[in-house]
Amino acid sequence: MKIYAIANQKGGVGKSTTVQALAAGLARAGKSVLMIDIDPQSNLTTISKAVSDAEDKSTVTMLEVLTEERTMDEAIQHVGACDIVPSSMFLASIDGRLTNSLARPFRLQKAISEMKHQYDFIFIDTPPALGTLTNNALIAAESVVITAQADILSLQGVSQIYETIKAAREHANPSLRIEGICLTRYNDRTRLTKEVSGLFETAAREMGTKLFATRIREGIAVKEAQAAREDLFTYDAKSNPAMDYRSLIEEIFGIKVK
Repeated sequence: MKIYAIANQKGGVGKSTTVQALAAGLARAGKSVLMIDIDPQSNLTTISKAVSDAEDKSTVTMLEVLTEERTMDEAIQHVGACDIVPSSMFLASIDGRLTNSLARPFRLQKAISEMKHQYDFIFIDTPPALGTLTNNALIAAESVVITAQADILSLQGVSQIYETIKAAREHANPSLRIEGICLTRYNDRTRLTKEVSGLFETAAREMGTKLFATRIREGIAVKEAQAAREDLFTYDAKSNPAMDYRSLIEEIFGIKVK
């Protein structure tokens, strides 16, 4: 299994959208994919049409998995061509529920290793905050895809998540690599966007990674697909964002999506 965390310290930069699009595209290419939502906001859970514990209190979520009350296999839901382990808004209080501070950052890694299900790819959607949940993702993952918008605040978020990645490498996951930085909601018609893109190129080199050549363009299809609770490829495979994610999948994984 190839395990990827999608991360950035800043919110609203397309992490959940990117997780869903990568998963859906790879599923269309015949790959088996699991999405894991560890963001208490549960955006990925919502747009993927998964059942949350807000809708059904008996639902097994990442909260029960991380507290080791239930297994990852018990939490998996089938949503279209992909599978997902849903989030819970109560993940926000995870630190108070995990009393063993030494084992706390390794719970997700352990849960994945104990899974009976096998997948080609696992994508972890992280919260827009540095802490226990993001640490769990970075320790469990093999690679990180950083999503960002072409603005200064996103660039600052990239710098912050890079410091956390370095700490994860130093203390728990020395082989963790940064796959690259993906610019989302991209508009190449503005001067500011072009200038900030150059700053991201510099930041990527300093981090020992790259800024992906593929930019994900802004498009109403993203919001419409989320409102319909469908992935981009199902909703409008010919939209600009869908075509861009198709290119990104080929750039990262070398896999063509029809």
